[in-house]
Amino acid sequence: MLGAVFASLPAAARAEWQAVEEVRPYAISGTSGAALYESIGARGPEVGAGRVIAHTTFKLTWTRKYEPQGNACVITTNKPKLIITYTLPKPSVALPAAVKSSWESFISGIAAHERVHGETIKEMVKEIETMSIGLTAADDPDCKKIRVELTRRLGEISGRQRQRGRDFDKVEMGDGGNVQQLILKLVNGP
Repeated sequence: MLGAVFASLPAAARAEWQAVEEVRPYAISGTSGAALYESIGARGPEVGAGRVIAHTTFKLTWTRKYEPQGNACVITTNKPKLIITYTLPKPSVALPAAVKSSWESFISGIAAHERVHGETIKEMVKEIETMSIGLTAADDPDCKKIRVELTRRLGEISGRQRQRGRDFDKVEMGDGGNVQQLILKLVNGP
């Protein structure tokens, strides 16, 4: 049964794509956990009104084909190209062994946090892909109405993804949250 459903999907909907994921480090200094964290505060990526420890951004482009079919317009090709960039701190000097161990625990946890954001971005792209392939607008032989409808739907999907990220950060960075615990262990460590 599932094979029949899969076989009935347009080829473009079944096409596999892979997100390109890259890490963009920024240099920090210090040889203690507290000094490293202080350097993060001074050199971290600027987001909104302040600096953050790490940040996930993405660039998403699409190859789409809009085809008039009779008096309607249909999206027949819809292939994403997604590049996710994780901006993470990286010490600029070799760390003492005890600090290195503490740092590795910290950065591993921070990177895992950012990868969750990356996964929600990939899920958003898959949702867009599923929603839009085969999307049809009646009475649209010039393929103008379909673009307006697609833009409306994209805004809704994007809004949900951003809210998921804010909700996740609120828990992770709140009192007793994972990121707060990672920071405390780094700062209070060697």
